Amino acid sequence: MDAPRVNNNHIKIHLNSHFIMDAIKYNVILSRRRSISITVRSDKSVIVRAPLRTSMRSIEKFVQMKSSWIQKHINSEPRVKLTDTNKDFNDGEFFLFLGREFKIRKIVSVDNFVRLNENLIEVGQTDPGNNNMTRLLISRWYTIKAREIFTERLKEISGKFSEYGFSPTGLVIRQLKSRWGSCTSKGRITLNSELVKLEPGVIDYVIIHELCHLKYHNHGRDYYNLLERLVPDYKLIRKELRKYIPGLLKGSQYF
Repeated sequence: MDAPRVNNNHIKIHLNSHFIMDAIKYNVILSRRRSISITVRSDKSVIVRAPLRTSMRSIEKFVQMKSSWIQKHINSEPRVKLTDTNKDFNDGEFFLFLGREFKIRKIVSVDNFVRLNENLIEVGQTDPGNNNMTRLLISRWYTIKAREIFTERLKEISGKFSEYGFSPTGLVIRQLKSRWGSCTSKGRITLNSELVKLEPGVIDYVIIHELCHLKYHNHGRDYYNLLERLVPDYKLIRKELRKYIPGLLKGSQYF
């Protein structure tokens, strides 16, 4: 095995050798985290992340336990990236918003703006040929709409299930690299801004998923019992969500 590579800033140890378990080849990264996770990247490589002091035996046991999930994602069809890094932002291109496709129509305008008009996203700018400005304007518009929609949905959903005592302490909206959302032990919820491109029901599911973590800070049986009580068809919604890649993630992640 090669000598571990240590990143002193983040205390990460990369075990460069490949490990093979049940015909699954994977790399291991040890870091200051609380649990083991598995990522199947778009190139079908497998990354296992684990706490610093985790034994290889524990890692092997975890990989073996999740081998069916790993194989399923290795053999699965490519998923859709929601990030717009592959777009040129030309007139006539299509963009997702709340689960629907909208076509860009650029308009010569003294003032910069972005607005919805039936099936169009109208972008006003002084130079419609400046695609970099179009990219910036649409990116800002997505961020603004995400904040408006997520804030309202979190408030409404928390009120709807008030008997469960959900009291999030804050909401952060940003592009996440590998998750749709997260919840801290202090009750602060973070949502991936890319969610604004998906259907409202999917957005609600992710919000409820994180609210349930205010009660249970893991994915144990009690957690999923609560989630199913609040979202009886959560498995179908989760299946739909897994068609997409969150943010900058290059694959699927088990958590």
